[in-house]
Amino acid sequence: MCKQKRNNIMLMKSMEKLKLILIAGIISASLLFQSCSNDDGYSLGDYWLSVATVESLDGGSHYFKMDNGTTLWPAAGYYLGHNLAVGQRTWLNFTILSDKKDGFDHYVKVNGVDPILTKEIAEDKGEENDSYYGTDPVAVKDIWVGGGYLNVIFKFNYGGMQKHFINLLPVTDSENPYEVEFRHHAYKDPAEAAVAGIVCFDLSSLPKTEGETVKLKVHFKTFNGEKTFELEYNSDKETVTEEKSGNTSLNINFFETIN
Repeated sequence: MCKQKRNNIMLMKSMEKLKLILIAGIISASLLFQSCSNDDGYSLGDYWLSVATVESLDGGSHYFKMDNGTTLWPAAGYYLGHNLAVGQRTWLNFTILSDKKDGFDHYVKVNGVDPILTKEIAEDKGEENDSYYGTDPVAVKDIWVGGGYLNVIFKFNYGGMQKHFINLLPVTDSENPYEVEFRHHAYKDPAEAAVAGIVCFDLSSLPKTEGETVKLKVHFKTFNGEKTFELEYNSDKETVTEEKSGNTSLNINFFETIN
C-alpha cells in the first residue's frame, strides 16, 4: 500500500444565508468609503478581488497575472510572497495605484492574498482509481477555464472527522486526450454540513491545441448522478473571463494532503 502523504485542499465552511459569489475573473468591489485618489485617478478606498496566478521575474521577484493577461506588480502592502510558489493560484485583494508602468499593466497595493488549492492532473491508477481517488459526490457551483487552469467551485458534505481528497484524472481508455474526470474522496467522513471549496487544476500537461479551440470534457459524480461539462479550451490563448460586481467572503480554510 502506498505511503499516504499530505497534499492541499482548501475548503470553506458554509454559513446560513451566506451567498457564495461564483467568480470567473475580476470581481469589482463597491466603494467602501470616500478617500483620496492617487495621481492616476484611482481611489485608495477602492479594492478589487480576483483569482490570479503567481508569476516570477528572472530575478525571483513575484508578481500576479490575472486570467485575462493583466499583470499586477505588488508595489505596496502585505503579501505572503515567501510562501507563494510560481504557478500558485490565489484570491487576490488589491487596490490599483497606477496604470501601465515598467512593463506591468498596473502597480497595486496588496490588501490580502489567500492561496487556492492548485494541483496538476493526477496519475491514472487504472483499477485502483476508485479506491485511491474516491467516488464521493459533489455539487458543481461554477466551472471555467482561465489562465491555463480548470477552475471549479463546488460544495460537498463534511463532518469534520476526516480531511477530503480532490483530484482531476484523465479518463481511462478514452481516445480523447481532452477528457478528464473530477474525483472526491471523503474517507467516510460523516455528512453533517455542506461546505464549499475551490480548486484550480493546471492543464499544461494536456496536449497543446496548436492554435485550435477544442472541447474539454469534464465528468463529475454529483448528488443527482453523473454530469458532464464541455468547456472551450485553447492552450495558446489567454482566457478573458466575465467581470462581475460584488463582494466575496472567504471563510475558514482547511488544508489536506494525500498522495
